[in-house]
Amino acid sequence: MSSQIPNPKPGIMDITPYVGGKSTSTGTGRVAKLSSNETPLGTSPKAQAALDGIVAKLHLYPDGGSGALKEAIAEIHKVNPAQIICGNGSDEILSLIANAYAGPGDEVLFSVHGFLVYELAALANGATPVKAPEKNLTTDVDALLSLVTDKTKILFLANPNNPTGTYIPFSEVERLHAGLRGDILLVLDAAYAEYVEKSDYEAGASLVARSKNVIMTRTFSKIFGLSALRIGWGYGSDEVIDVLNRIRGPFNVNAVAQITAIEAVHDQDFVRKAVEHNRKWIPILTQRMRGMGLLIPDSVGNFILMDFSETGKSALDAEAFLSARGLILRNIASYGLPNCLRMSVGTDDDNRDVIDALTEFLGQ
Repeated sequence: MSSQIPNPKPGIMDITPYVGGKSTSTGTGRVAKLSSNETPLGTSPKAQAALDGIVAKLHLYPDGGSGALKEAIAEIHKVNPAQIICGNGSDEILSLIANAYAGPGDEVLFSVHGFLVYELAALANGATPVKAPEKNLTTDVDALLSLVTDKTKILFLANPNNPTGTYIPFSEVERLHAGLRGDILLVLDAAYAEYVEKSDYEAGASLVARSKNVIMTRTFSKIFGLSALRIGWGYGSDEVIDVLNRIRGPFNVNAVAQITAIEAVHDQDFVRKAVEHNRKWIPILTQRMRGMGLLIPDSVGNFILMDFSETGKSALDAEAFLSARGLILRNIASYGLPNCLRMSVGTDDDNRDVIDALTEFLGQ
């Protein structure tokens, strides 16, 4: 018997597998999971009701092109459905992009505290991840442009960024795009766009409409509360969408996800309620945490980043203290921020419990 084994492509064994937010705590009472930026409002009742009609059709393949879902998305966002691709979460679309446009000898560029999937997607395809420094935990356009080389193939931009919650105005996104060669694909990851209420922000659809080398990705996992169904979408030029459709799985979005997402995207009243809840709590959490001595960047997402550097306490100790009380926050050392935790906005009770627990922890 041969002792040889199949070897994976270069880069794959350099990957540290992605680990999501914890879902269990060391406490024994009520658990508040605030580690994954899920909406505290659950799922749209209309989306839940849509599940009733699919049970009798589970033996049928889903629509491989997600046609009805693309029409629904296009109706709400005023875009061309032919330029939309749907995926098993926006993560799949990000991975498809790297699979299609990056390989050995290529570089994939993103900010140093950008979403972890960018690095994983680059390495999985043998490409080299390149990380640009940030300015005050915010994307630095000049730093990104300074690192563009003849090997750069993709630039991933999370706007707003996870885990910092910061954003750059659309004028800066346009300046970034203007500084790129036409053969570099700019990926605008707008997973948290629905939460942003800044007048100078835009998710990126207008830039896609006038560019061949831009794609915007979105998700149903956050404000729509469909994390378990894994569904996302992208809006890009005809040329880019054609490429991605050639390599995606033929039935990559299941029927339950499609039917539920159609109702979710139409339930804009539910979206507005989620935005209102977030609008209420982000300022309260930011003010209260800063009052405890924590460093908190201004967040436009549904989460805040808390830095313990100036408190004399560690994020690890805080995480353990909170976990013992059933409060699960996200440790983000893997993002290069070892003394920080990320907290998703929870229910009113969840948020008050975290404030009380941190007040106790930092007062010890």
